[in-house]
Amino acid sequence: MDVHDGTVFKKSSKTQKFAITRVRFRPVCLLALAPLLLLFPDSLAVLKAVGNETLLEDHREHVLSRCAALESKPRPPPGFETRTVSDRYDVGTRPILIHNATIWTGNNEGFEVLQKTAVLLAKGIIARISEGSILQEARSTYGPDLDVIDANGAWITPGLVDLHSHIGVWPAPSLEGSDDTNSLHGITQPWLRALDGLNTHDESYVLTIAGGVTSANILPGSANAIAGQAFPIKLRATPERSSSSKLIERSEALNVTGWRQMKYACGENPARTYKGTRMDTVWAFRAAHEEGRQLVQKQDQFCSLAKAGRWEKLQNKQFPEDLKWEALGDVLRGKVKVHNHCYEAVDLDGMVRLTNEFNFSIAAFHHAHETYLVPDLLKKTWGGAPAAAMFATSARYKREAFRGSEFAPKVLAENGIRVVMKSDHPGLNSRFLLFEAQQAHYYGLPANVALSSVSTTPAEIMGLAHRIGYIKKGHDADIVIWDAHPLSLSATPTQVFVDGIPQLSSSPFLHPKKPTQLQTIPKIPDFDKEAKEAVRWEGLPPLGRESREIKKNVVFTNVSIVWARDHDDCVGIKRQEFTNGSVVVVTDGIISCTASCKVAEYQTLGYTLVDLDGGVLAPGFTTFGSPLGLGEMRGERSTKDGDILSSESPLGSTEVQGTASIKDLNTFSVPKLVEGSVVRAVDGLQFETRDALLAYRYGVTTAVTAPNGEFIMGLATTFQTGAAHGLEKNAIIQNTGSLHVRLSYALDASVSTQVTALRCLILKKDDSELGSVLNLIRTGAIPLVVHADNADIIASLIRVKREVHDAGFPIKVTIAGGTEAHLLADELAEADIGVILIPVRSFPGEWERRRIIQGPPLTEKNLVTILMEHGVSVAIGVPSATSARNARFDAGWIALESSNISTSKALALITTNVEKLLGVSIPSGSADIVVYHGGNVFDFSSKVVGVISPSRGEVELWR
Repeated sequence: MDVHDGTVFKKSSKTQKFAITRVRFRPVCLLALAPLLLLFPDSLAVLKAVGNETLLEDHREHVLSRCAALESKPRPPPGFETRTVSDRYDVGTRPILIHNATIWTGNNEGFEVLQKTAVLLAKGIIARISEGSILQEARSTYGPDLDVIDANGAWITPGLVDLHSHIGVWPAPSLEGSDDTNSLHGITQPWLRALDGLNTHDESYVLTIAGGVTSANILPGSANAIAGQAFPIKLRATPERSSSSKLIERSEALNVTGWRQMKYACGENPARTYKGTRMDTVWAFRAAHEEGRQLVQKQDQFCSLAKAGRWEKLQNKQFPEDLKWEALGDVLRGKVKVHNHCYEAVDLDGMVRLTNEFNFSIAAFHHAHETYLVPDLLKKTWGGAPAAAMFATSARYKREAFRGSEFAPKVLAENGIRVVMKSDHPGLNSRFLLFEAQQAHYYGLPANVALSSVSTTPAEIMGLAHRIGYIKKGHDADIVIWDAHPLSLSATPTQVFVDGIPQLSSSPFLHPKKPTQLQTIPKIPDFDKEAKEAVRWEGLPPLGRESREIKKNVVFTNVSIVWARDHDDCVGIKRQEFTNGSVVVVTDGIISCTASCKVAEYQTLGYTLVDLDGGVLAPGFTTFGSPLGLGEMRGERSTKDGDILSSESPLGSTEVQGTASIKDLNTFSVPKLVEGSVVRAVDGLQFETRDALLAYRYGVTTAVTAPNGEFIMGLATTFQTGAAHGLEKNAIIQNTGSLHVRLSYALDASVSTQVTALRCLILKKDDSELGSVLNLIRTGAIPLVVHADNADIIASLIRVKREVHDAGFPIKVTIAGGTEAHLLADELAEADIGVILIPVRSFPGEWERRRIIQGPPLTEKNLVTILMEHGVSVAIGVPSATSARNARFDAGWIALESSNISTSKALALITTNVEKLLGVSIPSGSADIVVYHGGNVFDFSSKVVGVISPSRGEVELWR
């Protein structure tokens, strides 16, 4: 509170509220002035006038300054353009010169690449970029303090930027009370701040940096129409260890001079959370923006009087402010970047209309699954078309995402809409943000746009391109050195710098340089036709039999390799290579000739000729781990088989401890209506789901699926992903197979009770259907598949198997999940327990999965390598139906980052190894063969164009 000449100017430093009031003179003051008043009767009026004039002269600059701040546009911090030291510089950070590098700078719309270039990092900024040698000059300047890295031609990019992340507010491992993503205290809450929930102990920070991501926009969740304010942060740890110290522009802790960020959400999430409709949500938006507009109008009226010198009108008036709505006031003043969770055309249209009603812009529509269908609508947004921040292939998890397409980024870019690839961490693990850009590029997004989508474009959208997202002199020293071209599969950082500080403790070049073909931009297939079809069919192009040409006899030319199953007992994959390309003839769905086949003769017999342009033939993949085939959309109950019904669990009751019968124990996961029975996944199978058909189109011809339950899950089934229905010939490959059980801390019963129950189930005979299945387990006729991740639970399982073995039962056990299996690699090998890793790249999302093998570049070896080296039988699975299509890239990734895993071994990880561990028998002579055009199985240059089916006696080619 400031006091001047009989007036008081009140100012709150936090709320910036101003009020002009007149001081009341106390009686003692009036008595002292009595003689003056008697001599000069008009002196009181004069005194009042002088007081008013003094008030206006002394304090009007404060009011005018506040008004000017309202009108000011977001800008970099003062003096930023000429800075020589970053405001985030940690004193003592050594200068670093990286020379002989290939630098993708982000400039010239992402086309600029500098060869044999040096970049100097000093005091937290990029101090210099030179295409000539500056080594001696730098050494003379910095002396022995200079660290020098010879990049040996390696690619360097700016640090990656994740525009949509919940890292820190939805931390890993997730514990009760740790999730600060969503507030449920109102549908519109622009006053909330993600910074207030930012946990600095999230284990994801280190992992995400290891993927080359240096900055992230931390958003509140999408339960609310307006969830609150977002904050861009750097992911590195700071000496202060505070949440605020992670802010990118922490010199102005709450971005007073820079751009602010805000999270909006439309569609299903807020409507579901607040039990309303889209109409309710849009009204909530309008009502909130009207509050913001009224505040702006009051402020503008106040400032209009002040700027006009009408100070007498402002006496005893407070500067109009409202903490709840000031952020929306800034939205309407164009000072906030609005990030709008919005999927469907109906919701996009509603938001576009809202922007034109209240005259504000949207920086980006996030998730944005249908934006590619309505690019012209986006261009009607007030202030210009928002960007589309999206996933590459993750879709169909709910109705809003059902029409999502892998070709959306390509279509949007072709229509002039800026594209961003994002993670929604931990929705997707942000460590692999670059993989989203790689996939988008594979499906047609130009290389310059793909790289920009995870660097320059998100930086520009947040209003932070003056310091991140580019390699420019004066920008923050956030850069990544890669072991391959960044758009190559499995490209991995060898070093990451944030504010000029190295983030990887290992040697920058711990791993050898990857193959030559991975050092250049991948040549990608032509998906123009598929992209046009996606738009034509509004995201649902035909994928079933009607979209395929069915042939009996085909001649494939220019074949480079044939990968084939080695034996009927599923022990591996063998390779047949042709030096100059060769011919493979298929007659009635069976390969009848390879190599020196006379093409002309077959043509005269009516064989269809297909040029594979160096492509290959390879076994169809077998996927496991997801509910593929048991539903269409996991978020839509009416479209899926659902969870196994559970009656009241007796496992925690005193009567059951140590005395439960198999029948009692089974009630833990089977409803009383079918006690003693076993649920079979085959009974709930759905064919021609979008995810199954897409998996088939991308090389996954077989899927093993188990029921979704808790303790006793049920019997798995194996089916053909491209089949039209369950009664079609060979649609169901194995009616019932392995028995699946889940052991987890997340179940209602204690782990010790779960293990006791499992032991009793196996050892105690019973004449029910479940007893019959368990007898097959005891004799080793079918495997017991235990879904478990925690090492302590796995150790208990190993003990149970030993007990059962000692009792004379040769059971076969496979672990599904296995995140912490590396801690017991020797014991698993000794117990002959195989592991199907789901997912193959571990993430410590829950406490029971926190002890992960991080993999390169944080550890020299990955989880697959470690288990295989210890003699454990290993396969890889997929965690979701959407990700089944990417089994090919998961296996390729493992092969590329592991020097001792060949292509044939990698193929076995998603074919014969899976089948062996699940007890699935697919004779090599009847197994499907996938046809690739343009390259090898794991190459980004290859494209699946058909499937050879010996069991059906035909070849399917994509139309």
